[in-house]
Amino acid sequence: MTVRQTDPAVRRDGVVRAAEIGELTLESGFRLPDVRLAYETWGELAPDGSNAVLVEHALTGDSHAARGTTVGYGDTAPFDMDGRRAAADAGGWWDGLIGPGAAIDTNRWFVVCANILGGCHGSTGPASLAPDATPWGSRFPRITVRDTVAAEARLADRLGIRRWRLVVGGSMGGARALEWAVCHPERVAACAVIAANARVSAEQLAWGHAQALAIRQDPRFCHGNYYAGPHPVEGLGLARRIAHITYRSAHELAARFDREAQPREDPAGTHPGTRGRYRVEGYLDHQAGKLAARFDANAYLSVNETLMSHDVARGRGSLRQALARTRCEWLVAAVDSDRLFLPEESAELAASLPGEHEARTITSPSGHDGFLLETPQVGRLLRTVLPD
Repeated sequence: MTVRQTDPAVRRDGVVRAAEIGELTLESGFRLPDVRLAYETWGELAPDGSNAVLVEHALTGDSHAARGTTVGYGDTAPFDMDGRRAAADAGGWWDGLIGPGAAIDTNRWFVVCANILGGCHGSTGPASLAPDATPWGSRFPRITVRDTVAAEARLADRLGIRRWRLVVGGSMGGARALEWAVCHPERVAACAVIAANARVSAEQLAWGHAQALAIRQDPRFCHGNYYAGPHPVEGLGLARRIAHITYRSAHELAARFDREAQPREDPAGTHPGTRGRYRVEGYLDHQAGKLAARFDANAYLSVNETLMSHDVARGRGSLRQALARTRCEWLVAAVDSDRLFLPEESAELAASLPGEHEARTITSPSGHDGFLLETPQVGRLLRTVLPD
């Protein structure tokens, strides 16, 4: 069924909804039944569907890219995927970039953000029920970046969107945006790839491997079939600590924490296992606890494997040959202090695109996460491919 957003009485900005997209045949040949994608929208879709923008989230992101306002519902506002009242006014992970008058102006553009296939915020993933009415767990198939694009194309069809005016994403979201432009060149007018690359590097694969092992070696992991008991939150927290170090720059960690002790703790204790923490250790512990409270360990493994599959030239010849099929405007941007997705990788991608392109630079002391934090800079860049 096609869904239109032109009636204010049914407009629900920033509220989680679900689209049932049916059986999806994955790249592996596995047929995943009864696939559901959680998604949120902002703004109103034009009658001809010409003003649609797709925003792709990063590894552990979700569909709530920006805060919103539920219009026309009052006390009958919809519920989220866990049965709680939808909090449309809660802050999103790209607040300041999406909204009325922002770079992605929801007074003009109809913005869609879908939770990734294989995740745990409403889309079909390892915690979802399989046909036997038990969680998929270890049986959940591997999902590639191309599989996520295929699922989102089904969602676009159901929303009545034939062509995106812009597909934009940072980090893993940038990989998904890039695949959109290559998989469906006729459906993408402009593509923005931010803090991402053409293929995951050997070092990025190594970081992903370490994170996966941290989860799998948690005694509570039970080979992925832990849903009837305690979850492997310690392993998930360790995976997050490993990842978060790569998301921030050494300069920022030194400037924020140096070698200072955590308040009321003494790192100079007698025994390593009982000493107090340094502030940087407390920071990583805090990040670990935050993720473990909102994410599923199997879903982390799933989306981590999806990111590791990223290679836009896989099976398509050289990188230039793979990108030659695209027909869109381009924005490629790197964070100058990024030590996970290196600026030179963005430069390689830009140089391989059809025509003349150069990677733009986002200046930030914060490392990879600069694509989330430096929204004014990102907004100025996006205006070059998304006119007022």
